[in-house]
Amino acid sequence: MNANRCKPGEHLLSRREWLGGVVTAGTGVGLATPAVAEQLRQKDKQVLFIWLDGGMSQLESWDPKPNTQFGGPFRAIPTSVPSLHVSELWPKTARLMHQLALVRSVCTKDNSHSAGVARIQRGDPKNRGVTYPYFGSAVAKLLGPTESGLPAYVWVKPYSGGFVSSDAGFLGPKYGALALGDGKPPDGLIRPADLSAEDDAARNELRNLLDQGYAARRNKKWTEANSFVFDMAAKLQKHSDIFDTSKVPPRDAERYGTHEFGRHMLVARRLLEAGVRFVKVNSYHWDWHEDNFNGHKGAVPKIDQAFSAMIEDLVRRGMLDNVLVVMMSEFGRTPRINGSVGRDHWPEAWSVLMGGCGLQRGAVVGKTNAQGTWVTTEEHDIGHLFHTWFACLGINARKKRYYNDRQPLPIAHEDMKPIQEVLS
Repeated sequence: MNANRCKPGEHLLSRREWLGGVVTAGTGVGLATPAVAEQLRQKDKQVLFIWLDGGMSQLESWDPKPNTQFGGPFRAIPTSVPSLHVSELWPKTARLMHQLALVRSVCTKDNSHSAGVARIQRGDPKNRGVTYPYFGSAVAKLLGPTESGLPAYVWVKPYSGGFVSSDAGFLGPKYGALALGDGKPPDGLIRPADLSAEDDAARNELRNLLDQGYAARRNKKWTEANSFVFDMAAKLQKHSDIFDTSKVPPRDAERYGTHEFGRHMLVARRLLEAGVRFVKVNSYHWDWHEDNFNGHKGAVPKIDQAFSAMIEDLVRRGMLDNVLVVMMSEFGRTPRINGSVGRDHWPEAWSVLMGGCGLQRGAVVGKTNAQGTWVTTEEHDIGHLFHTWFACLGINARKKRYYNDRQPLPIAHEDMKPIQEVLS
């Protein structure tokens, strides 16, 4: 039995409860018009954060080492960036690398899912005795909603949905994630046909009055979040067409893929078009301690298909100039292949793919040695990436501060800085 393999419980998902509910009213207003899209392009920066949970292999993606001891069976193929090669499993993305930026020198610390997932998505600032927010919650706090007024942080994921307050850490539950289980709208989003708009307005007026009495005797952070959920749901109702699959052109569905990740990425694109500030999309089960190569061979083409379609659409719509795109896991995989033809957890040398606003297109930063075991250039921890992402969004992480009550806190690790070579 390999000691590095995960325990079954490490990948179980718990069902989150709503802090509040959703208003069961609304009128169906269509998706973003060209004018709205242009307004977003000019004024608002957005984020698409793709999380491949479990740990995708850098050797089967962005830093292949073919014909070496640990290289594995896949070839390296050329990309649209001269002299840059990636794994042959990513042919569609390879043709778009001139639109993207790659960091091959990521070196982090935690090799367990339980520590790594949270540490990476929180940026691992120095321990101040508080729970820091995930990146989506941080952006929701620092930038707020776009002019659309839609929820600032929406999470498209398999399995169950709900309002995930834990992502917000000390910022308070208001800045949690609205999770769309299987990319579907929250239950009760659409007003039932037998409930008139007038009756629903009266119900909401009564709810508001009751909320005021409830809030007067309770912690502001929680009551504020409760009202926030209702307000955001009301705004989301006006864009209910996001979830109407009948309005998706068949060609788009085919390009993104009818598989789960393709459907979720298409919802993510529509959320971005409608004006959601931060959209996270999850894909699970990237933890191949056994049969790593067949695992990646089966999973990667779906990601390659949907991701490349997304980048093409963002470029075509002029949105890549204002949307920061990040695709990553909590760590990479061991160069050494174990006895079960798998790769274990390896945070010491892995890669992160990015693109969009504030980044130099076609940039490649960092190198690993011939075997892929260690970074041979300057190492970049997750704190460096957080500084970089904030810089892309126009936030100076050296000067900006959170406040936990009256306690000032840095928004990114104080001993780290942006990766200047990747910034435009």
